[in-house]
Amino acid sequence: MSELITADLVDLDLSAETKDAAARSLAGRMVEAGRVTDLDGFLADVAAREAQMPTGLDGGIGIPHCRSEHVTEPTLAFGRSAGGIDFGAPDGPADLVFLIAAPAGADDDHLTILSGLARRLMDPGFTGALRAEADPGAAAALIRGEEVPAAVPEDSATRTPDTDAAPEPFRIVAVTSCPTGIAHTYMAAESLEAAARAEGVVLDVETQGSAGFERLDPAVIAAADAVIWAHDVDVREKARFGGKPVVDTGVKAGINRPAELIAEARRKAERGEISRFADGRDEADSGTGGSAGASGHFGVRLRTYLMSGVSYMVPFVAAGGLLIALSFAIGGYEIASAKSVADHFAWGEAASWAALLNQIGTAAFGFLVPVLAGYIAYGMADRPALVPGFVGGAIALTIDAGFLGGLVAGLLAGAAVMAIQRVKVHPTLRGIMPVLVIPLLASIAVGFLMFIVVGKPIASLQNALTDWLNGLSGSNAVILGVVLGLMMCFDMGGPLNKVAYAFAVGGLADPTPGSLKVMAAVMAAGMVPPLALALATTVRRGLFTATERENGRAAWVLGASFITEGAIPFAAADPLRVIPSVMAGGAVTGALSMAFGCTLRAPHGGVFVVPLIGEPFLYLLAIAAGTAVSTALVVVLKGMRRTPAPAPAEDGSGVTVAA
Repeated sequence: MSELITADLVDLDLSAETKDAAARSLAGRMVEAGRVTDLDGFLADVAAREAQMPTGLDGGIGIPHCRSEHVTEPTLAFGRSAGGIDFGAPDGPADLVFLIAAPAGADDDHLTILSGLARRLMDPGFTGALRAEADPGAAAALIRGEEVPAAVPEDSATRTPDTDAAPEPFRIVAVTSCPTGIAHTYMAAESLEAAARAEGVVLDVETQGSAGFERLDPAVIAAADAVIWAHDVDVREKARFGGKPVVDTGVKAGINRPAELIAEARRKAERGEISRFADGRDEADSGTGGSAGASGHFGVRLRTYLMSGVSYMVPFVAAGGLLIALSFAIGGYEIASAKSVADHFAWGEAASWAALLNQIGTAAFGFLVPVLAGYIAYGMADRPALVPGFVGGAIALTIDAGFLGGLVAGLLAGAAVMAIQRVKVHPTLRGIMPVLVIPLLASIAVGFLMFIVVGKPIASLQNALTDWLNGLSGSNAVILGVVLGLMMCFDMGGPLNKVAYAFAVGGLADPTPGSLKVMAAVMAAGMVPPLALALATTVRRGLFTATERENGRAAWVLGASFITEGAIPFAAADPLRVIPSVMAGGAVTGALSMAFGCTLRAPHGGVFVVPLIGEPFLYLLAIAAGTAVSTALVVVLKGMRRTPAPAPAEDGSGVTVAA
């Protein structure tokens, strides 16, 4: 392959006044060098990339770049402008312009060029030398890294290179996400940031939370030495991180052992490992190094796919379920059979408002299964899988396959799209594949399978599950309550917790007495961990550090609001004592709630739904009993460790919390 940049690809007197003119001028040199076959076609690809996000960087730099089928080999052209050209950088025009061209599909080449260049552009000595260089051949050699730039005058660079300066810090970019995109996502980000500061590492985090996410600057990603993904749902737009060493793990690892993840990222970078991403699938040059993310074992990937669907379903559950529950509180359970408010609505009647809330909530609930299926498929194969996933979910409702049908439909849709994506097609068809061909063919395949092959057996299984829940009584109900309570408290907002929650929510789509009992048991058990730790820090302050006592005060509010994650700081610091203790309390609460016959029509816990609970006093008694059991166990187990030495609360000392 030819050199990346040669003297004839350097223009030290770039006269263009706009970024489009600059790209055309530099691309013309690529055409003359035989590296671009169609100037206008290539410039259209450059403009399309520029429209996604400006490519200007602070410090007077512009890096327009793209992958294009009109490029024959990876190429870089450089232009230096005396007047400056606006590439959208916050600090003003760019005088150093680098046009990067990579062949279509050459993701690694493209990202390697961009990464290497971005790192060098952070060196003021390098950019200063380019601003001072008068010979195109020497400038090309500098960019290729064949010459080390000498110190330049102060007026040619932001500063003269300091030979005694500290080495460039190790740089990491991270992505954190969890199924609900609330607590774990941001706790993992904070934990990683704190560990990076302690290690002297520069770390930038993209939190892909429930409110969306703000993409990391491409230049920041390009300059990174390694990537950490701490996620329980699929990382969005993962191709941005190709060509980097990737540590791929679950979100709880980001919370509990951030220093280990940073050390693993360093080791992968030292070994020169890189990851490649294409068509929503990823593969690495070497093993995962013990990672537990979506690119690992099939079971881990399956969990990630399912959690992706659950995470997008939760807002529909929350909005629809709470509206329905509120309608019952205002108008009674008979409001579910009211006439459509489109035909009859009386502004002054409470019953009409209750019916309105009920019908809005019911409409939102109607999306549960399609959204679940659609985003399971999306987690597997990205946007082309959305249509067949939603179609499969809608068919699941049509044939009464319910929640289980949605799970299967989503997996089938994702698998169908992934299979189609593996088929090699002519370049002229690539543009219509994701918007027409793939959704069409995958929808036909999923529809056939759901209507003709697997739909009826799944519907029968769903009906059997419903009948079993309705028939629960006595010891069977108590056993189920124990199991659900254990699941809710084991990982406190993690995958097992979400599986129990999803199981309960699935019953609300077609509520029965049994499914309402399950909902109540799950919500009650989820309140126990934070309440128990809050109580423990109150009754035995000496067993906890000052920071834990402060967290304990916040845990009262979190527990009362059904935010199980409020117990995570305690579990992370002392898992062997805290987790078994809260699991025992959750099991007690789940069992008692089922035994008492408590019911709940809202898909949420917390004190504010108590008016919507059947047998509310017994429900609160079940929570209190479980909280007391967990508190007692935490106090006993921590007290057995050793007798704490007294210390004043304000100095932050206390008994060391052992793992």
